[in-house]
Amino acid sequence: MARSDLLVSLVKAGTIGDKRAFRTTAEAIIAEERAKHHDVLADRLTKLIQSNGSPAAATPSLSPPIDTSPRAKDFISEITPKRRLEDLVLPDVVTRAVRELVEEQQRADVLRAHGVEPRHRILLVGPPGTGKTSLAEAIAEAAAVPLFLVRYELMIGSYLGETAARLKRVFDYARTTPCVLFFDEFDAIGKERGDIHETGEIKRVVTSLLMQVDDLPSYAIIAAATNHPELLDRASWRRFQLRLALPMPTSQALSRYIEAFSKRFKEPLGQAPAAIAKSLGKISYAEVEQFCLDLQRRHILSLGEKPLKKITSEQLSAATWPRRARASPPCRDPGRAATHRTGAGEARMITMLHYVGIIAVVSLVAAIILANFVVDLYDTIRALTARLDALERERGRTATRDEGETEE
Repeated sequence: MARSDLLVSLVKAGTIGDKRAFRTTAEAIIAEERAKHHDVLADRLTKLIQSNGSPAAATPSLSPPIDTSPRAKDFISEITPKRRLEDLVLPDVVTRAVRELVEEQQRADVLRAHGVEPRHRILLVGPPGTGKTSLAEAIAEAAAVPLFLVRYELMIGSYLGETAARLKRVFDYARTTPCVLFFDEFDAIGKERGDIHETGEIKRVVTSLLMQVDDLPSYAIIAAATNHPELLDRASWRRFQLRLALPMPTSQALSRYIEAFSKRFKEPLGQAPAAIAKSLGKISYAEVEQFCLDLQRRHILSLGEKPLKKITSEQLSAATWPRRARASPPCRDPGRAATHRTGAGEARMITMLHYVGIIAVVSLVAAIILANFVVDLYDTIRALTARLDALERERGRTATRDEGETEE
């Protein structure tokens, strides 16, 4: 490997467009590599320098081509991870699996020396607020890589093939560096392709997504989270090497979280963490985190004039958290709650239309059967009438013949 000062000089010369310095530095790197008997690398660099016999041709252009289309980086949010695995309260099986994943990434060279790649695809399943996003951030922090959060509002386009093309750009960008590529609400783009209510475009997006997941190198971790695993395409389950369930926290888990958070304060909360967890009831980690942050905010703004135990008692009073916790729906976001209510209304409407459709079909079948019966009855009556007419004519002919014989 060339010395770090030469690499810095090379990048600096290319950035400012100094072709002479770029060539001089490149030649110095070639000479150093030859001195180390890295002749293959030195020859390849020499051929690049002498391409077409022109120094200008050998100097790479570091300026990106003009492209009016959105860049891949526009479709992600790069987050510097701060949460640690030690800060999260997780089921033991989840903690063990995640630590194994991180160890495999950190010791990937040992695995590759034996022809084995580390695991790098993980699916997180659980209700809202159970720590799926926090766990993805903690994985990135433990692996010492950035967290790339995919932004659906910018990536999903309205034109045919646009979403799949943008999705490919996101994966191409993730291939350029070790990272954790995080898809929150993964069911938005990983839907079941067999759903007859979905358009052909989303099916093409899912197919493209699965192919990109397969092609992602193992140094880039892909993490996906969903609240609705039943909506995912069946083929997507096979793509993920780790499938971890994050359930709603128990009272003991909430107590552990509150106890860990209380270490930020210099005075006691006034109540045991277990008692606080019992008062809060069955809530998610996101909600108990908001409760603890509320305590911290009120404590800071009180400027030491109000003891923390009094603030805790006020926050746990009937006018605040317990009532909100008991009355809160599964989705605390009003916009999403309205969506749930709208979805329930749509479900009732669909059910009603379903029954109306069944009644209409039954009525139609009954009408067809009745019509066939009437037609058959009409044909039967006509046949009987024709038979009676034939018998009447036959009887008339017989009577006439008898009268003739009598006269004779």
